[in-house]
Amino acid sequence: MSVGSIKDIAVIGAGFAGLSAATYLAKAGCHVEVFEKNADLGGRARQLRTECGYTFDMGPSWYWMPDVFERFFADFGAKPTNFYELKLLDPEFSIVFGKDDVLEIRSGMPDLYNTFEKIEKGSALSLERFLKEAAYKYEVGIGNLVYKPGLSLREFADPALWKGALRLQVFSSLSAHIYKYFKDPRLRALMEFPALFLGARPEETPALYSLMNYACLKLGTWYPMGGFGKVVEGMKLVAEQQGVRFNVEEPVTGFKIINKKIRNVNTLYRSKTVDGVIGAADYHHIEQELLKPEHRHYSSRYWGRRVMAPSALIFYLGVNKKLRKLKHHTLFFDENLDAHSDQIYKHPRWPERPLFYVCCPSKTDASVAPVGHENLFILMPLAINLIDEEQIREQYFNLIMERLETYCGEPIRPNLDYEKSYCVSDFKNDYNSFGGNAYGLANTLLQTAVLKPSIVSRKVRNLFYAGHLTVPGPGIPPAIISGKIAAKQLIKYMDGYEG
Repeated sequence: MSVGSIKDIAVIGAGFAGLSAATYLAKAGCHVEVFEKNADLGGRARQLRTECGYTFDMGPSWYWMPDVFERFFADFGAKPTNFYELKLLDPEFSIVFGKDDVLEIRSGMPDLYNTFEKIEKGSALSLERFLKEAAYKYEVGIGNLVYKPGLSLREFADPALWKGALRLQVFSSLSAHIYKYFKDPRLRALMEFPALFLGARPEETPALYSLMNYACLKLGTWYPMGGFGKVVEGMKLVAEQQGVRFNVEEPVTGFKIINKKIRNVNTLYRSKTVDGVIGAADYHHIEQELLKPEHRHYSSRYWGRRVMAPSALIFYLGVNKKLRKLKHHTLFFDENLDAHSDQIYKHPRWPERPLFYVCCPSKTDASVAPVGHENLFILMPLAINLIDEEQIREQYFNLIMERLETYCGEPIRPNLDYEKSYCVSDFKNDYNSFGGNAYGLANTLLQTAVLKPSIVSRKVRNLFYAGHLTVPGPGIPPAIISGKIAAKQLIKYMDGYEG
């Protein structure tokens, strides 16, 4: 990718999509400035550092699809290990179905096959068959489909792709696909849980996304030592090596548009003349708040009908002792998943008996907590646009902690020396997040590929979008890919534009 003459480009937002887009544009010869409203880069992957010695990843905590990270860094003559150390987790994670009913997922296929077979006779062979299909989807999906801009069905007019179209299972549900292979509810819960990262119920997620099972179970669950902030730092260094300039605490407030082109990007402090713009902040915010009505492609009604991924209630906790029973990743599925999902998607309200997730990175990484202490990140998915008053947050904190303490078999609340919550209103305030969503647009069948909000503005010729509200979807690897796609489309536009 390269442009015929030097162009001035503004990238709005310094999350993974913005970092990616900026770096590819700079490599192509553009002068790139990134505008970030917060004090730190990384978007939802920012880190919270406390005076008492804790370092919390504020958002993402699962490092999957390592090949996507490797491909990004390789495009700039580097590799992830130049910037951070990766550790393969073993066990990868645990799922708690009850106090004495815990499914521990070990790293390595022999252990995994044994685990499945002990729970359901014949399921080891079923898992082998399932993962073989998932491997094909991963190869086609991550190697091909996700790098398409989603502008036309013609992008998919590839004979090799259509030949295996039925195997991709775009039009059947993940839940039904999993049920063909596994009947035990614990195994089904294990295989369905990656769909939570796609922001939709397994029944509404295309079976194509069993590729996530391949990423999780076959490629492994990794951890970047120092936390996801190290990944952000690595991408920032690569971007700066290409000449990218970062401006933090400088939110974009609007644009000067002439003849359907952005001529100036206006920030809180200045106006910058540009040749093109990548909107890698919240798509809805840019379109509905920063653009005037005549420059918006989508209506408020359109946005109101989108199926969004959940929001979340998060707690960042410092514990002044070690917790023996917790692993790095622990999923608490000791309540009814369908009931909790209904209260997120069908009848939005605060859940009655929620599921939740606990990350304890201090089990792997001593740098994220003081010696002898634990670093806890607790996340409970919930519906968007809920009112999250402090009283409600405290109520759910105690509900979750009672279950966590029961599982651990020891008190935790008396040993807290740091506590902070984060919820719907914080997602809105910090990221201009539509509805306070935590993950983006749900990956449902009717919101896949060409059916997502377009990466190309239909009303402003030099405005392109990246991030988790457009292709390919939510998650860190898709965000990195989204930035590359958007950069490529903007370069293509600039190379073809005359006048």
